[in-house]
Amino acid sequence: MSIVQNKKAFFDYFIENRYEAGIALEGWEVKAIRAGRAQIKEAYVIVRHSELMLLGCHISPLPTASTHIKPDPIRTRKLLLHAEEIKRLIGSVERAGYTLVPIDLHFKRGRIKLEIGLAKGKKQHDKRASEKDREWQREQQRMIRGKV
Repeated sequence: MSIVQNKKAFFDYFIENRYEAGIALEGWEVKAIRAGRAQIKEAYVIVRHSELMLLGCHISPLPTASTHIKPDPIRTRKLLLHAEEIKRLIGSVERAGYTLVPIDLHFKRGRIKLEIGLAKGKKQHDKRASEKDREWQREQQRMIRGKV
């Protein structure tokens, strides 16, 4: 069950591979995500000390979250993957010029997971071409509906 999607990632990048990662969260963050107060549109994934970190993910704290701590909505969160997957991703990012992009925040068996994509950036003409294809698909659907 999807919580938040990053649709802008598909417009800005060619997504080649997808990985599902766990996130190290605090209690108030889990409550806020369950209430739908998360946003990953401006988030990105970096490699720091051979670990993957999620930066820029904004989780708005609930007003009733916790009284004894000061919640930080855009703190750096650690992503949890198998060591083999992390090594493979680090190699792709450092050698081949790929980027790690958060795609989807969702529930899986009661846990909150983040789907990240191994992506290559699109050039401006690629973005125009994908926009043109999308417009053509819409026009085809309109024509089909009009005839039926």
